[in-house]
Amino acid sequence: MLGAALAAVVAVSLTACAQDPVAEQYLEGNDKGYISADFTVVEIAPADRGEPVEFQGITESGDEFTSSQIAGDVTVVNFWYAACGPCRVEAKDLESVWQKYEGKDVSFVGVNTYDQADTARAFADEYGITYPSLIDVDKGEAKLAFASVTPIQATPTTLVLDKQGRVAARIIGQLDGPSILSTLVGDALAESE
Repeated sequence: MLGAALAAVVAVSLTACAQDPVAEQYLEGNDKGYISADFTVVEIAPADRGEPVEFQGITESGDEFTSSQIAGDVTVVNFWYAACGPCRVEAKDLESVWQKYEGKDVSFVGVNTYDQADTARAFADEYGITYPSLIDVDKGEAKLAFASVTPIQATPTTLVLDKQGRVAARIIGQLDGPSILSTLVGDALAESE
């Protein structure tokens, strides 16, 4: 009886799990995604991208922000919070790529999913972050705006949006240095409209 109950639980658990697209790519031998224990990159071909994402919020400095302010830019959106160890480690890499592309039709926006403005400002000061972050903890507006086009289930998650505001790439987990993000941003910039 116990064995039958256990088998039923396992069967239900297995049927409830949906295959992750990155795992499918890996199993097929497809080179679209980069996979490691806690770092995944998925690039999305232009023809497969969803609708442009419109998002908004209030920055850590109290300014109103809307994605229409950066329309036409390739945009990096990083979901983070201050107590997140991987977020602390990758902060310098995000800032490095931001500095490389600043003024070249590229925007960076952080989305703090857990902290209030004082904590986010202290983090930016400590880690030298010069791009704005939306404080999304109370309303979750920014996270919700992206929910229909890409999962934001892990922190950190970094998205690269193309010039139309569509998700062109998703990085789940801590950046493994600045090179992959820099390449993704450069590729999005090189795309024709």
